Amino acid sequence: MNFFETQHLTKAFGGLIAVNDVSFQVVKGEIHGLIGPNGSGKTTVFNLINGYYPITSGKILFEGHELNGLPTWKICKLGIGRTFQVVKPLRRMTVLENVMCSAFNLTTRRDVAKEKSLEVLEFCELSKKQDFQAKGLTIGDRKRLEIARALATGPRLLLLDETMAGLTPQEQAEGVKLIRKIRDAGITIIIVEHIMQVIMNICDRILCINYGQEIAGGTPAEVANNQAVIEAYLGKE
Repeated sequence: MNFFETQHLTKAFGGLIAVNDVSFQVVKGEIHGLIGPNGSGKTTVFNLINGYYPITSGKILFEGHELNGLPTWKICKLGIGRTFQVVKPLRRMTVLENVMCSAFNLTTRRDVAKEKSLEVLEFCELSKKQDFQAKGLTIGDRKRLEIARALATGPRLLLLDETMAGLTPQEQAEGVKLIRKIRDAGITIIIVEHIMQVIMNICDRILCINYGQEIAGGTPAEVANNQAVIEAYLGKE
């Protein structure tokens, strides 16, 4: 049994095929990259995995569970967490309260949710800002809070959607360190990222898609040297 896989995953919006027959597997404990030019269908794949969009055809399997047709909250309960490209914390709530909202995925008790949230904030190096209102955070800290909120749901598989976008080089380096720390804690990761220096340095394997279709897969070196990938990003000239 594979830890996670998609089989011939397809999503159509009317006559537009946004994801077209995409199949890939993720090994437990790895960081698996998902790359492609803007509009290639990467975030749509994430939205299919966590039930935000219904699947047109194909299957998604996680630890033997078929995810097709399950609502987002049930998929989260099964152990899949995610972040979003555009971070939208609960602005008038504190950092701790934001994370506690996610921790209620694991418990109905406030004290347990708070304890879990404090552990996550310590892990993400946000403990000193636990009483700050989320609206006052820098973009770097908002990105880190987004990851903390996802971790508080207790995922075994974490989907990271462009967590480095808009960050300074120093913040990117700190973000890479956090992602590796998450993997070392036993959480498998699928990451969508446009910053190639980041994705090539942290991923065990990568899948590249373009116009919703797979064009290459393999190690970072194999994908970086694939002619179809080079043409997708830079053009045939």
